[in-house]
Amino acid sequence: MPAIWDLPDFDAHEAVHVFEDRKSGLKAVIAVHSTHQGPAAGGTRFWHYGDSQAAITDALRLSRGMSYKNAMAGLPAGGGKAVILANPQRAKPQDMLDAFARAVDSLGGQYITAQDVGMSEADMVSLSKVTPHVAGLPHQGGDPGPYTARGVYLGVQAAAKHALGSDDMNGVHVAIQGVGSVGGGLARYLAAQGAKLTLADVDTKRAAELAAELGGVSVAADVIMDVEADIFSPCALGAILTASTVADLKVKAVAGGANNQLAIGPEGQMLADRGILYAPDYVINAGGIINVLRHVDNADDAEINRRIDAIPERLSAIWRESDSSGMTPAQVADNMAQKLIGR
Repeated sequence: MPAIWDLPDFDAHEAVHVFEDRKSGLKAVIAVHSTHQGPAAGGTRFWHYGDSQAAITDALRLSRGMSYKNAMAGLPAGGGKAVILANPQRAKPQDMLDAFARAVDSLGGQYITAQDVGMSEADMVSLSKVTPHVAGLPHQGGDPGPYTARGVYLGVQAAAKHALGSDDMNGVHVAIQGVGSVGGGLARYLAAQGAKLTLADVDTKRAAELAAELGGVSVAADVIMDVEADIFSPCALGAILTASTVADLKVKAVAGGANNQLAIGPEGQMLADRGILYAPDYVINAGGIINVLRHVDNADDAEINRRIDAIPERLSAIWRESDSSGMTPAQVADNMAQKLIGR
């Protein structure tokens, strides 16, 4: 395994902390990409990885994404991310959570954690009993999913306007990959506006039940990217836009809530070459972190909503610059974010 700073995704991280607590079985990585805008903030992911390098790479990519996301959302926070390496049974005993909380606390506020895949609101409450460096607690806005879903809906609407010429979602066909808190919330927003929905999830029952409720259809998770639609909205795990999947897309825009949608980066150019509009993920899905970090500058509900309402115009500015410069939306967004964090 190469040294951490030789990994392709290291990208000048300020710090990468590796923790192990043999008594509880904890193995965790906390990656701090930037504290230029404030303390590094980003959720903790509890996931079973094939090997430790995959976990470190995930932490690095997610941490960099949080730097860009927080900067582009105008938040007084830098970017960081944590991953806890789960065993195949995904056991999460209390002593492991306590050990992880001590690891977060040992950084003295350099990193603020929050909820992510595999971690619950109850887990965040548990962590907060050991360290104060936890965001998204029930009295701080709670579950980020509904806020992310609203921001993604506004971004999908903006994508429709740019790619289709109208933000009237009535009759617009949206294929949603993943219908959990974010994808399911997005589906409800779209259904209320008369959109045509095709839904998929690894939990086929959940997708089928939601489709029946909203008047849409469900398909198997492995064929959702082959569906002919107006907009494809990835709202599950990342790295789903590969050379192969981009070549098979039958849509005019990609706009969804998943993190790190571009598998290795060049897919952004592939989308552009095919005339498919792309909404940079860390811009469109910022609603959750906007809500979660409300305590950093004591933002109230009105300010949280104002910040989420700014997502469509931020995307439109990216697309306008992309159209005029010839750069892809992903490149434009990265350049904007890098300037904001002093890179």
